[in-house]
Amino acid sequence: MDGPTRTASDASAGPPPYFRGNESSLVSALKTLLFFTILMVTLPIGLYFASKAYIFEGSMKMSSSDSYFYAAIVAVLTVHVVLALFVYVAWNEGAPKGKGKHD
Repeated sequence: MDGPTRTASDASAGPPPYFRGNESSLVSALKTLLFFTILMVTLPIGLYFASKAYIFEGSMKMSSSDSYFYAAIVAVLTVHVVLALFVYVAWNEGAPKGKGKHD
């Protein structure tokens, strides 16, 4: 048998030394995902009801059916903004900190 042989000490050596860095980046990614998940659920719903009651029906004196329509537009736009922010943050999360250095 010419192939490499594994001993019992190789199997119990544990994870490679770079494992801790991957674990912290995983925790960071999960925190980012949790933050944007909470934002995605609460912000559009909150802005829907707030804009309907205070802006469209309160300030602008719109009818109930018109305020439903415009408040839904506010909620949909909020979903798009939160989604765009998530993509931006996720895209730049693994990028190196020094953007000006090109070695």
